[in-house]
Amino acid sequence: MHAPSSLSGAAAEHKGADRDSGPAAGFPTLVVPMARIARLLIVLAALVCALTAPPARAAGPSATAAALERQMRSAGGASGAFVVDLDSGAQLYASRPDAPRVPASVEKLYTTSAAMTLFGTESRILTRVLGDVAVDPDGVLNGSLYLRGGGDPSFGAGQARQLAATVVAATGLREITGRVVGDESAFDALRGVPSSGFRLTSDVGPLSALTFNRGRTGKRRPYFQASPALFAAQAFERALRTRGVTTGAKARSGVAPTTAVALGEQASPTMAELSRRINVPSDNFAAETLLKVVGAEFGGAGTTTAGAATVRRTLSGFGLRASVVDGSGLSRRNTTSPRDVVGLLRRMADSEAAPAFEASLPVAGSNGTLSKRMRGTAAQGRCRAKTGTLRGVSTLAGYCFTTSGTRVAFAFLMNGVSIYGGRRLQDRMTVALARYGA
Repeated sequence: MHAPSSLSGAAAEHKGADRDSGPAAGFPTLVVPMARIARLLIVLAALVCALTAPPARAAGPSATAAALERQMRSAGGASGAFVVDLDSGAQLYASRPDAPRVPASVEKLYTTSAAMTLFGTESRILTRVLGDVAVDPDGVLNGSLYLRGGGDPSFGAGQARQLAATVVAATGLREITGRVVGDESAFDALRGVPSSGFRLTSDVGPLSALTFNRGRTGKRRPYFQASPALFAAQAFERALRTRGVTTGAKARSGVAPTTAVALGEQASPTMAELSRRINVPSDNFAAETLLKVVGAEFGGAGTTTAGAATVRRTLSGFGLRASVVDGSGLSRRNTTSPRDVVGLLRRMADSEAAPAFEASLPVAGSNGTLSKRMRGTAAQGRCRAKTGTLRGVSTLAGYCFTTSGTRVAFAFLMNGVSIYGGRRLQDRMTVALARYGA
């Protein structure tokens, strides 16, 4: 891990409009019947009233709670909700708030909040280049070069090219007498997640501390890399060759010796940016990779189990309880309550990471998994929330900055529902919150 550093609506075009018209241009005079003119005037008057009318009055606590309750009646007994006014601390609504529910991808809030809390929002994950020995004055590395992954889920072709250029410029490297070795030893060898029995699954892709292009080959078959570390080493070797560097043997996977010498490094985006890339599109691969990074740095091992235990400890430090077994929410063994999810939202809203955490969430009617939801409503642009979806599970949790300027935090965890039915209920509830006024 790397300490904080300095690394760093369309206008319509009216084609053919406003041409000369009338008799002088050879067009007949246009005669409009009086009845049609009257209808047009009525339409224009209605439009003016709509544009100049004052905004709908915000609903008070009782009306808001009633609106939420109407929707929750259709969610069934396996669902729960909890809503808090962040400004006053008052509870606005509760429906079975303490019963544990499957959160689906709302689980990613726990993963990313723990990562930002433990690492800091500006920290970065490093991919390092090491050598058996230092590069000599003639540009020769007498031994092998190691590409050691730290778990950066964004590492790929562009980063490999940049890292190769950095190493060559810094060391004058022109020859490796040994080979390029891909080192993924920061993580365990399990490619999958608990929901798949730790076997490779298309829901995630192969997990590795030295991931390259998200574990994809770039081909239709095989779609995923059999050995991410070897694939990355081969790609990095090609990047070095384009810089004029030769090698004495073919690339392979392996482990760098403890005596290896540092030759260069490539930093990931900041933890805040990685969290945004996880939460906005609900990226399972990056979430599960980040969980292993958390385990490697703070849990004693780069494993899903160690990462999950570290997240649970972090939540416990916040006074929250949750069953956390993975980073993405794919497992149905993840459980948490609406009250604890809102507890996390409250804790993060009062933390130094608040701006980064809030910015990591999709915006209603604007981007990510909420891009097509709640458009044209009071919630559009006002509410940020993480979605969650599994078979029979639909969840939504986040913040609303209401029409009256009040901040609320909410969690709707619906189990035993149809996905689309659950989303409709959640959208109506979120719109009601957007109109809330203390």
